[in-house]
Amino acid sequence: MQLYDTMTRSKVAMHTLVPDRVSMYVCGPTVYDLPHLGHGRTALTYDVLRRYLRWTGYRVTMVANVTDIDDNIIGRANREGRTEPEVAAEYLGHYVDQLDRLGIEHPDRRPKATEFIEGMIETIRELIGVGAAYVAEGRGVYFDVTSAPDYGRLAGRDLQQLLEDAGQRVEVDQAKRSPLDFALWKAAKPGEPAWDTPWGPGRPGWHTECVSMSMSILGETFDIHGGGDDLTFPHHQNEQAQAAAAGHGFARLWMHSAMLNVSGEKMSKSLGNFTTLAEALDAYDPRAVRLSVLQTHYRSTMEMGPESLAQTAEAVKRLDAMVRRATAAGVELGPTTPTTGDTDIDHLDADTVARFREAMDDDMSTPGAIDAVFGAVRNANSALDDGRLEDAARLATTVVLLCSVVGLEIGEPEAGGSAGDGAQIEGLVASRQQARSDRDFAAADAIRDELAALGVVVEDTGSGPVWHRV
Repeated sequence: MQLYDTMTRSKVAMHTLVPDRVSMYVCGPTVYDLPHLGHGRTALTYDVLRRYLRWTGYRVTMVANVTDIDDNIIGRANREGRTEPEVAAEYLGHYVDQLDRLGIEHPDRRPKATEFIEGMIETIRELIGVGAAYVAEGRGVYFDVTSAPDYGRLAGRDLQQLLEDAGQRVEVDQAKRSPLDFALWKAAKPGEPAWDTPWGPGRPGWHTECVSMSMSILGETFDIHGGGDDLTFPHHQNEQAQAAAAGHGFARLWMHSAMLNVSGEKMSKSLGNFTTLAEALDAYDPRAVRLSVLQTHYRSTMEMGPESLAQTAEAVKRLDAMVRRATAAGVELGPTTPTTGDTDIDHLDADTVARFREAMDDDMSTPGAIDAVFGAVRNANSALDDGRLEDAARLATTVVLLCSVVGLEIGEPEAGGSAGDGAQIEGLVASRQQARSDRDFAAADAIRDELAALGVVVEDTGSGPVWHRV
């Protein structure tokens, strides 16, 4: 597998520190507001990567952090008369709940910044010791960017270029030697949470949190550091600078997913244009949201809105309908639960698996992988039309398993206002079919009306009834 490395601006082959193991750190949210669709896209990108790596034989350790102390959290706590831990706990709960709805697996560790304060203090002490950081009395501790080899490389800029537009991207502070220097530790202000340090009470700067958390859990060198591309500069650049100045290997590959646009604008809290993840998942089948993300390459900016989600909702229905049609025809699916290293198994369609893997191995090209899946759907329907049930079984099994590899579960009931669960609907469809067989058309029509009231349409095909929601 090859992945695009932001540091080298090129695709590089997966060569992990430990054979058959991947250590991955992903920057998570600052928990002071409801998660939006952009948060969902970022988390989903690394969920898919983790699932695919695991399926191809890697043992993956994934760490995704939470920033639970920050100016925004402090501001919200002050406005609402609450404590910072109360605010952080509430919005972390919302974040995890919505990712659960989207089918995103929990990381192996979800560290909170406030749990690693001692480690951050040690990191800062180390940087001061090697001359890479300095104390500004009454202000805190700052990192000296001139001490970092190749500062700006991750951002694709040199130091002079960054200095020229420093006012647009960095915090202005007269206590800094250079506009690009950044706070490792912020001196306490009245009423703010604070921890005691050799440099006075205060709290950590954002850029030092992830350095301490990642290395404390994964070691001084690990395989992949991921996050949204809005974090490339200054956050990830500043993480890398600290590690380099202290002589640590840190991340061997830097991976960044692109932003999500609504009406041509980046979705963000600062722009005030974000749609909460909960609103989207209430209105649409969560699988349609996942499929929408999968149909765009993770490094490409994507548009998401009612029109695109309606289209992917219909595409999910086609997946479900093919599996129901195969089942109605008496097709028995083979094992469809992905397990580590099961990429070459007899009951799958070899051509589809090869196309799927070729796409995913090329910098996780999920659009190509999904195209391979829908090609198998078309072939499965053709096999059912021709009565080739053995071919249909192999293709349908392949579709379900490969969808599961990227976290898209086929055959689940949709969310978003439709009444009735899958078992109830299947029972009604079976009763309608029996009524038709008994030529009790009045009963069949009554059941059809009952299904319509649940938002379900039944199509009678040569191999049996197929239902879908409207």
